[in-house]
Amino acid sequence: MKEFLTRLWLDLIGRIDGPLPFQLILQPVAAAFLAIRAGLKDVRMGYAAYGWAILSDPVRRHYLLCQGSKEIAKVFVVAVIIDLIYEIIVFHAIYVGQSMIVAVAVALVPYVLIRGPINRIVRRGHRGRTPLNLADLSGRSHS
Repeated sequence: MKEFLTRLWLDLIGRIDGPLPFQLILQPVAAAFLAIRAGLKDVRMGYAAYGWAILSDPVRRHYLLCQGSKEIAKVFVVAVIIDLIYEIIVFHAIYVGQSMIVAVAVALVPYVLIRGPINRIVRRGHRGRTPLNLADLSGRSHS
């Protein structure tokens, strides 16, 4: 067991300075993109920040969890695929457990940490203005 944990730790840490370190940039960037998109959609729909809404709105909680799981699944699948490609190139093997750990650490965590704050930032920036609409968020006017 100790050998397994040692190899796991070394393989995970090796991703930082090993070949293809771009994957550790690409995964959080993809997660951030999807989180920003989802946060802006939350604002357009008039929803509270995602995490807060789950905690404070028991009526919509189930819907929010289902909808959020779809978004998070996209992030997770992309992160796992990127890591599996890394493993095939570097290790010439696939370690699904390691890919899951990496996907959680570099994709899911950033997604969860970004989605709610984006909602709050956009809302704070629009306080006192007319209600938000798609044109407000995209910078284009709809005439």
